[in-house]
Amino acid sequence: MRIRIVDTFTDRPFTGNPAGVLLLESGAFPDDAQLQRIAMELNLSETAFAHPLPSGGEADWALRWFTPTTEVDMCGHATLATAHVLHTTRTASGTVRFAARCGNLSATAHEDGTITLDFPTAPLTPETAPAGLAAALGAQPLSVHDTGPHIGDLLVELADETTVRGLTPDLAAVARLSRRGIIATAAAENPARGYDFVSRGFFPRVGIDEDPVTGSAHTALAPFWSARLDRAELTGLQASARSGLVRTSLRGDRTLLTGTAVTVIDGELLATL
Repeated sequence: MRIRIVDTFTDRPFTGNPAGVLLLESGAFPDDAQLQRIAMELNLSETAFAHPLPSGGEADWALRWFTPTTEVDMCGHATLATAHVLHTTRTASGTVRFAARCGNLSATAHEDGTITLDFPTAPLTPETAPAGLAAALGAQPLSVHDTGPHIGDLLVELADETTVRGLTPDLAAVARLSRRGIIATAAAENPARGYDFVSRGFFPRVGIDEDPVTGSAHTALAPFWSARLDRAELTGLQASARSGLVRTSLRGDRTLLTGTAVTVIDGELLATL
């Protein structure tokens, strides 16, 4: 069985966020424990598993995502990676529809090599910063929002880009908070550099200390910054060590995420599922 590793939200190998992709035969998914073992073996932020669905339905492929420790409800970068593999192998063309735990999603390939994901917009709810949040991050929040059930993180606005880039959070303390993880963000110091806001994502509770580029987080970042900057279309830079750019377009209850991807490893799974 083929395993591909795809770097996403980048056009250069060894940057962006790597995801594992396994395209399975039609039918049901293998046992959950087997899927989790493969994800643990790859040890990437997420590994995507997809199999084709019968024609004529609302989706073309069933899609699931696993971190090294658990299954997640929604994942942007591994969906981009899956769509990239489907298109570069000519398994699919145009728009591909996915059935996932968070509902139906789609990915549309464009002639310039970019792929646009159509995801549900996160419902943001302002809330009081939980006890220990500032100490866990090492920075004082300006505002805090809950991101809803599919993401399950805290969106934390910080003072400026320099603060976000300089974070060295206490990951054990972050893991003790009541949410899956933290998305830290601030406005770009100089939008002329090609991005409107920056972010970083910390998710130690699901086995990801820092995610290189979190596509799903941008379904919360898009409405947050669109409201503040009064623009529906923005570009976010996730300022991790690998870094990556996500173009966002807010469409009411849907958010479009556009990026590029490159396959860096194409190998064979020797152990049987």
